[in-house]
Amino acid sequence: MSDSSSQIVSHDQSTWASIATWRMAYEGIVKSSSGLEEGGQAGDAVEALIREVEANPDYTSVGYGALPNREGEMEMDAAFMDGNSMAMGAVAGIQHVLHPISVARQLSRRHTSSFLVGQGATRYAQVSGFEMRNMLTDRARERWELEAAKTTTPESAGPYRGHDTVGTISLDAHGSMAAGTSTSGLFMKEPGRVGDSPLPGSGFYVDSAIGGAAATGLGEDIMKGCLSYRIVALMGSGLSPQEACDSAVYEFDDLLRNRYGKVGEISMIALNKRGEWGVATNVEFTFCTARKGEQIRILMANPDGKGGTRIEPVTKEWLQEYERSLKAPLK
Repeated sequence: MSDSSSQIVSHDQSTWASIATWRMAYEGIVKSSSGLEEGGQAGDAVEALIREVEANPDYTSVGYGALPNREGEMEMDAAFMDGNSMAMGAVAGIQHVLHPISVARQLSRRHTSSFLVGQGATRYAQVSGFEMRNMLTDRARERWELEAAKTTTPESAGPYRGHDTVGTISLDAHGSMAAGTSTSGLFMKEPGRVGDSPLPGSGFYVDSAIGGAAATGLGEDIMKGCLSYRIVALMGSGLSPQEACDSAVYEFDDLLRNRYGKVGEISMIALNKRGEWGVATNVEFTFCTARKGEQIRILMANPDGKGGTRIEPVTKEWLQEYERSLKAPLK
């Protein structure tokens, strides 16, 4: 089985593009964009971007230095999907692995046993030669101890403010697309808890003939609507990425409020085969975009209250406060 280098879609342009969730993806999208500019593959771009986030101990919701579950153990989820072949691989509850996204991508090359969980996923990574590491830094343990004193029930766990799942979709100059996700999950989550991130159709989905989508937020609510698949299907019916995101997120937000009585944080990103992107969210949400011939940007999205999304560049003051908060003393 090949990666995204196989060309199955017509592509009459050399455009490449990427979109990723949260400000924390910026360094990764800078790195992955250089590969796309040089003619690299979408799958490589997705993996490179997410690996950059996974290895950064400043980001408390993904990879090294992230927060563990209620028992102080780090359980991570990740997924990778090739938009040409539709192959996907995923891990859930994996432990002691520096780059879960790379494990997920390797699993995507298998026809069976491509989604592994818990001890099976960890064992597979270990015997396959992936880098193993104690993922709990001293700062992460201190932060966990502070949270443990405040978090008394599983229901009090919630997504991170300013961080959550890193999700990305990339389009390369050959017309191939790929998508990926990685997360350590909710603050103080119940051991064994899995959200939407490794679930195809919920946390991510990509089809090179149409486009892709990825999610971040409260997985228990996102998976109720299979929102990534829904957005790709809407793009396939002729909607732009922005129209598809707005339709999927705000209609589903209304549905859950009416039927379930409440709804958690939901933010979605999308990219189509022409390199056009869209975003919708029911909270304040930052994201990063890159496209051939354009400057890499960090943008802020908010719901406009009218069934649409207000998008604007982040301010210099916001960025300064963000950088300060990463190193601020714990309390």
